[in-house]
Amino acid sequence: MSAFSGATLMITGGTGSFGNTVLKHFLTTDIGQIRIFSRDEKKQDDMRHELQANYPEHAGKVKFYVGDVRDHRSVMDAMPGVDYIFHAAALKQVPSCEFFPMQAVKTNVEGTDNVLHAAIAAGVKRVVCLSTDKAAYPINAMGISKAMMEHVIYANARVAAERGGTVICCTRYGNVMCSRGSVIPLFIEQIKAGKPITITNPAMTRFLMNLDEAVDLVKFAFEHAEPGDLFIQKADASTIGDLAKAVQQLFGDTGTAIIGTRHGEKLYETLMTREERLRAEDMGQYFRVFADNRDLNYDKYFSQGQIEKETDEAYTSNNTNLLDVDGVVKKILTTDYVKEQLNA
Repeated sequence: MSAFSGATLMITGGTGSFGNTVLKHFLTTDIGQIRIFSRDEKKQDDMRHELQANYPEHAGKVKFYVGDVRDHRSVMDAMPGVDYIFHAAALKQVPSCEFFPMQAVKTNVEGTDNVLHAAIAAGVKRVVCLSTDKAAYPINAMGISKAMMEHVIYANARVAAERGGTVICCTRYGNVMCSRGSVIPLFIEQIKAGKPITITNPAMTRFLMNLDEAVDLVKFAFEHAEPGDLFIQKADASTIGDLAKAVQQLFGDTGTAIIGTRHGEKLYETLMTREERLRAEDMGQYFRVFADNRDLNYDKYFSQGQIEKETDEAYTSNNTNLLDVDGVVKKILTTDYVKEQLNA
């Protein structure tokens, strides 16, 4: 019997790509109920009808709550009876967050604080929060808001642990292939329209994960987390140039147009900083970064002295396993979206 047997799981931002994949993993299991919490009633209605059509025997397990993580009351109203939470609600688009940074703060920072306070108050057992590689050494508004979100997570995790209550942890991963707003669907759309695909900088490197791997990371964190832990999956990466060639190899070569780096973009991404590696454990396919549980009494460190050891460099999309074009083709073929588009 799994921990989810008969339990109630709430997914914030549950109509997104991650939420849809979680449903695929959990819907036909012995889980008791899945609550989809989001602010888009149209997407909820689409999801409801799809479940009723394709999973009529299991669709009743899914309950829909219209609300916004920015609205503490709506979060509190959805919380009674919840055992576990996957917190995926976020603003994720780098350029839009650059132009509207306070919107990123309200959703990613204040919204996360609302969810965690409500979870602690309601006695939720475990919360797994989803973060991004852009939170490590952040240079853009989205990454900065996600970095602050992580600190909100760790602060709430410390409080909850002191009270012996909710276990709160965090996951951090890179680009999820074919998720909403990501580049592979854009490339495919441009090719099918007979247009050249638009590339920002061919030399940029990005981590590549599929949605199933993202859910597996969250499930691993759920099973192994201590309060305040951060979990990171080891991931392959690719240059944007090779990613474009891989998509063209599958869908046709309509040419390319270099449009230059967008607002707030990095040349490469960091999944784990050098400083985090000082307190990280290699767990095979994953890293666990232990919480920094020091209190505010710094005097003992000055009086006793504390010399931290040197460690390896940060874990980035430049020093992980870099796939060639054939490797990227195999990787993107693990996504349902690409397979569906090839058969369309």
